[in-house]
Amino acid sequence: MNLKSRINFFLFVKLRIWKYQFLSSCNRVVGKPILYQPLQLKGNGRISFGKNIQIGVINSPGYYSNYCYIEARTEDSEIIIEDNVALNNGFSAVALTKITIKKNVLIGVNCSIIDNDGHNLHANHRIVGKPKSVEVFIDENVFLGNNVTVLKGVMIGKNSVIGNGSVVTKNIPENVIAAGNPAKIIRNL
Repeated sequence: MNLKSRINFFLFVKLRIWKYQFLSSCNRVVGKPILYQPLQLKGNGRISFGKNIQIGVINSPGYYSNYCYIEARTEDSEIIIEDNVALNNGFSAVALTKITIKKNVLIGVNCSIIDNDGHNLHANHRIVGKPKSVEVFIDENVFLGNNVTVLKGVMIGKNSVIGNGSVVTKNIPENVIAAGNPAKIIRNL
């Protein structure tokens, strides 16, 4: 790495990584991911990283401007990211219940996983009510393309691929390609 590259890394990446570590508030974190981009960890729950977890990609959109956000909101919330997972720039995950990402998963730019509705859907309880939450499970060797959103209660089966821009609202079986809004199976692998 030449001098200019080292200065750029320090000024535009390393300082931001430190900033988001300082802004993080989750105290129940296990494991240490490899950070190529800032990561903010929030909530009162448990966040667990396996071995060889990569956060951010240098040669990808949003490298200098995005950060990854992972929140296990309540004391009972849990996010588990197993070994050899690569999370591209701008990834976010918010759990009220549980989000599990198994081994060897590849996740594209600006992907979002949320195991809840965000707010209670009843009109009189949106601000103060508790949102519905159902566990999300992403099995081994799944590939989520760029700008994919995975919603509550979804299970994505082994080896499946989710196309760019998809919104996954229902379970996806093993060994398929699915895409669209809502995501539908396009073909088998």
